[in-house]
Amino acid sequence: MNAVTALARLERPESLEVAHAISGARVLLDTLIELGVEVIFGYPGGAILPVYDALHGEPRLRHVLVRHEQAAVHAAEGYARSTGRPGVVLVTSGPGVSNTITGLLDAMCDSVPVVCISGQVATSLIGTDAFQECDALGLSRPVTKWNTAIRSANEVAGVIEKAFRVATTGRPGPVLVDFPKDLQLAPARARADVPPARPPEPRRPVSRTRVAEAAALLGGAVRPVFYGGGGLVNSGPGACDAFRRLVERTGAPCTLTLMGLGAFPASHPQFLGMLGMHGTLEANLAMHHADLIVCVGARFDDRVTGRLEHFAPGARIVHIDIDPASINKLVKADVPLVGDCREALAALNDALDGALSPTPDLAGWWARIEAWRAEQSLGFTPREDVILPQHLVRSLGDALAGSDAIVSTDVGQHQMWAAQYLGFERPGRWLTSGGAGTMGYGLPAAIGAKIAHPDAPVVCLSGDASILMNIQELATATQEGVAVKVVVLNNAWMGMVRQWQQLVHGGRLSQSATGAPDFTAVARAFGWAAERVSDPAELEAALARCLAHDGPFFLDVDVAPLENCFPMIPAGSGHHEILLDEHRRWSGDRVSGNRPACAGDPQVPAHGRADAEPKASVIDVFPTGELHARRHPGRQVRSR
Repeated sequence: MNAVTALARLERPESLEVAHAISGARVLLDTLIELGVEVIFGYPGGAILPVYDALHGEPRLRHVLVRHEQAAVHAAEGYARSTGRPGVVLVTSGPGVSNTITGLLDAMCDSVPVVCISGQVATSLIGTDAFQECDALGLSRPVTKWNTAIRSANEVAGVIEKAFRVATTGRPGPVLVDFPKDLQLAPARARADVPPARPPEPRRPVSRTRVAEAAALLGGAVRPVFYGGGGLVNSGPGACDAFRRLVERTGAPCTLTLMGLGAFPASHPQFLGMLGMHGTLEANLAMHHADLIVCVGARFDDRVTGRLEHFAPGARIVHIDIDPASINKLVKADVPLVGDCREALAALNDALDGALSPTPDLAGWWARIEAWRAEQSLGFTPREDVILPQHLVRSLGDALAGSDAIVSTDVGQHQMWAAQYLGFERPGRWLTSGGAGTMGYGLPAAIGAKIAHPDAPVVCLSGDASILMNIQELATATQEGVAVKVVVLNNAWMGMVRQWQQLVHGGRLSQSATGAPDFTAVARAFGWAAERVSDPAELEAALARCLAHDGPFFLDVDVAPLENCFPMIPAGSGHHEILLDEHRRWSGDRVSGNRPACAGDPQVPAHGRADAEPKASVIDVFPTGELHARRHPGRQVRSR
């Protein structure tokens, strides 16, 4: 008997040699299939090999082999957010499961349903510091809605069914199931012999009293604002449709959080754009001056409210959320309405249908908002000598217009510019990391979305620092034949870190220059088509080639290295105290400083123009030649 045969006999229980026995691993796969799972994102290892053995030759499940377990969770997130179905992850023990923690944190913060199944050492070895043993439950407890370990092969089906129920009901989120290796091999009752899982608890009905109170406030408000978040997207297209009907029938302005983009059409005249730290002037000032805020599926995050004591001082608050813990957590609600967004919004629409009082006249409110809009807080003038980041993102949006594309991002300046300049008309088309702010999210999330939607254009817009966090997933796209496009906004800095260092830390640029590699060479080494563009005149053609390519394509775009992302609410300020650019600040109810020109408005100097001088502290730290050397080691500085 050779060593391999001996090891197999030690690990495989003798009872499995009985005819017609079914293993715990097989029950797992059968249960996943019955729950509607079609795709698994994972990476094999010793403690999960019995499941991979059962997976071999299983035609009903597609396995996507990622190159890092963190990326498996992000890919599952992209799949889940773009479909509304839970994403499934399969990893081994030890470093396999520990590598998922960042991804699980991301899914927890952004309420994404993910079911992660981790292998574990055999039950007899747990607690002995065995090879690749780790406390998966202890590690994952803070970053999951629920986690558990399977204790018997006969409970596999019931545990997995509960995991899916927990992940997808109430406020969605990630769960983890730890599966010891010996139980994967152990004989188990066939799926049909397992008692049915306990049915989910019925939803608590929406309070009609609270709905009536909310309707009464809407009927009397003269400065109302609707504020929607990621909960609308999680609740589904029906909730977003009900939200749109409510906004339209009241005639009130609407703003969305970073995670809520797409829940209300960006092209709609009542949409004010994103609110918050890098939101539009009109969205933030409308919130500040509102007499009623109707918050749906959002949680008054600190990036939205700014300094809490200055937040919406004259507003009554209606807060609709499925999670009772989110209500009154940061901002006290006058009308707390606990329930699913779709059901609560439908009830509110019905209540307004039966209202006898006329809709308030909002003409004065809209006149004030239009004055704020006239400041053109997102305005810029493209340059002829260098590609501005805003120009790149707006051009990408123009190239994708009408295609119903899905866009993922990483985290930083490029993410905020994407939220500002890309308009999303439907939910599920915008994939980003909000609560955790995870660099490295974008590429695997795009892969997961493309696998779910093979016929849809899927683009990952990233930064030169973020893309390096999970760049190994270029190999996953190549092996799986996933034709995602990556567009990198390459300014050779950790852009948002550099911006904060410039504006908040006295221009001391500590460890924020990246010295980016030759991304085209890296991408081609992974089997991608790739191109680099730096001339604004060539940008649109390069984007067209990227999007038209029939395989994965990496477009590296050199942009103005020191451009900052505005508007910006400085840390510690209220959302009525807004930096519009390096020269202008909105405070109280007026702007101070000189207004720069925007495209189509040539009579005043433009921020972003070639003759506009950035902060001296930034220029003094790295003169032009040194900046170029850090960006492209070994390349000559080229004159234009």
